[in-house]
Amino acid sequence: MSGSSSSRVHQGRILVEIAMRNLVASRVRTTVVGGIVALGVVVVVLGSSLLDSIDAGMTRSIQGSLGGHIQLYNAASRDPLALYGGTMGESVLEPISDFARLKGAVLTVPGVRLVVPMGIDQAMVSMGNVFDVALERLRADVRRRMANGPPAEDPEYEAHKAHLRRMATLLQQELRQAREIADETSGVYKDRKADFDALARAVEGGFWEHFDEDPLASLEFLENRVAPLSMDGGFTFIRYVGTDPEAFQKAFPGAQVVEGAPIPPGQRGVLLGKLYAEEWLKLRAARRLDKIREARDLHGRRIAKDEELQRWVKENTGQTRDILLQLDPVRTREAVRRLQAALGTKESDPARLVSALLDTDDRNFDARYRIFYAELAPLLQLYSVKVGDFITIKAPSRSGYVSSVNVPVYGFVEFRGLERSALAGMMSVLDIHTWRDLYGYLTPERAAEIARLKERAGATMVAREEAEAALFGGGDAPPAPSSAPQVIDENRLLAAGGGKGAREDLFLRRYGQAETDAGVALNAAVILEDPRRIEETMPLLVEAAAKAGVRVKAVTWLEASGIVGQSMKLLRMVLYLAVLIIFAVALVIINNAMVMATLQRVKEIGTMRAIGAQRRFVLSLVLVEVVTTGLVFGGLGAAAGIAIVRVIGWTGGIAATNDTMYFLFSGPALIPRLGAASLATSVAIVFLVSILSALYPALLAMRVTPLEAMQSDDG
Repeated sequence: MSGSSSSRVHQGRILVEIAMRNLVASRVRTTVVGGIVALGVVVVVLGSSLLDSIDAGMTRSIQGSLGGHIQLYNAASRDPLALYGGTMGESVLEPISDFARLKGAVLTVPGVRLVVPMGIDQAMVSMGNVFDVALERLRADVRRRMANGPPAEDPEYEAHKAHLRRMATLLQQELRQAREIADETSGVYKDRKADFDALARAVEGGFWEHFDEDPLASLEFLENRVAPLSMDGGFTFIRYVGTDPEAFQKAFPGAQVVEGAPIPPGQRGVLLGKLYAEEWLKLRAARRLDKIREARDLHGRRIAKDEELQRWVKENTGQTRDILLQLDPVRTREAVRRLQAALGTKESDPARLVSALLDTDDRNFDARYRIFYAELAPLLQLYSVKVGDFITIKAPSRSGYVSSVNVPVYGFVEFRGLERSALAGMMSVLDIHTWRDLYGYLTPERAAEIARLKERAGATMVAREEAEAALFGGGDAPPAPSSAPQVIDENRLLAAGGGKGAREDLFLRRYGQAETDAGVALNAAVILEDPRRIEETMPLLVEAAAKAGVRVKAVTWLEASGIVGQSMKLLRMVLYLAVLIIFAVALVIINNAMVMATLQRVKEIGTMRAIGAQRRFVLSLVLVEVVTTGLVFGGLGAAAGIAIVRVIGWTGGIAATNDTMYFLFSGPALIPRLGAASLATSVAIVFLVSILSALYPALLAMRVTPLEAMQSDDG
């Protein structure tokens, strides 16, 4: 037994020595085959690391911004949940009527860390125009003067009046062209003539000279007859998630407040999406400058060769009205002074100065961009909505009527990794109580208001069978309450029925956690302690909810992401296919190299067989040589692949040159990271294929007789 073991060890040592001697003797062949193996390992390691990094980044962005790990929604819903909208439009979900019950049940499941209520919807936002803003400033001055008496000098008041007069003049200049081309005998002109006359009156000096005699009437004229002529403002659409802001902030670290402050716990408010604000609320000239800068810096585009950039420059120089309308006389003088100094000119016309500033080319763009934001932007309101403003959100409720809610803007929110995604980066965050108002849910405040109205109106509940008698008399119906004319106390009604005082109380009120949870939600995000347990946790969540009397469906964050999730699946398929192609090409090359190298040794194998070597010995010899080549050169290839990945990371990664790549990379650049599992798998597969590639031709060679092998060159 011992002798047999010693003999096998001796044979093994001889086998290894012969294999090493053969590898050294055939250095060229070994180097060529080994180089191909190393190249295949490099390609596979690099491709798998890029794929893993993209997949991990996209997963982190969606999970950390809105998706969570698992989403729950009413099992009676016919449509699937789509957080970012489905391919066929918005999904219509049945509500979860009692979120508190669902939350209590879900939190009993092991591994659940947080449950966040959600309601995804879109609505219209009513936006005032610059004329409205200027009117509100002047109106505040008038109230101050009426309360405290007009001071001897009031430069701010006079500047605000002069600003409105200048704005009316600019509007008149815009409408003058329409008047010149209009047929004065047509009905269209007659309808517009009243507007032209009203605007002319607002420009005349006499109107402003007599403004102080009856300022309230003058303000009413400006508000009702002149302000509507401005084409600014109107409505924009907003997409938002109604949620518990405090729980949302804890659950989703990717949602970062980049300006302002988070919504205070238990209070009403909205965080507007930063991308939404950039695209829809920002001053158009400033937004165009940003887009030109982005195109130049990130995409390498140049104004001189790009028609779209040239169009943006032309629009900026020709459409300065939005900027000029914001500048009152005081700010106009300051803007002229700053721009003269920055541009090195003596031009005093503000319109020409602004146009000159915005007349950019590739040579002066960077300097003009800095001047705009350093000198002119501080004198402007860059966004039509700013932190601290109230906005009016209007949306159709589930009952069909349009709900309208005023809500304070606490700040702007940005979703990390999705900040430039038009699909996922536009989302705003709204408190759950305001969302329930818009959705049509009967909140306690609304129920109390209805009760007060019913009490004042003397309304009583009447059974269906007694309705006719109650309306038209007869039967035993109680007599209708009599009413007599009364003096309306406006102050009392406003204070009690939703006036300014009531609104202030509403937005200063703090809701307890029980009030926040006790109500309707459309879906709920579940955050786990261990994200790897998503699949095994989903049935447990459904079971726990069912025991509490709530029927829900559980889906993964990817399924719930709607069109974004579908895009991710498509991108994953494309990436996996690309890596698979690279992998297949590398393996085919390795296989061919191994087959050729082994077949070239048929004569050598025949000679070994002729001098007494057994087939098993020859086969073992070939395998030892291949394994050694694979280990050495595969290790070198893996080291080279790791080094390339490290170098890419050290140099800042692969830059995202467009919005699609930005979404794909979950940021401005892709920093590839090595995954131990994927690295080991890639090397192991390449190594295994190398062995199999050598084993097949070796088996073929074993079937050749020694005489045939030794005569193979003569054939």
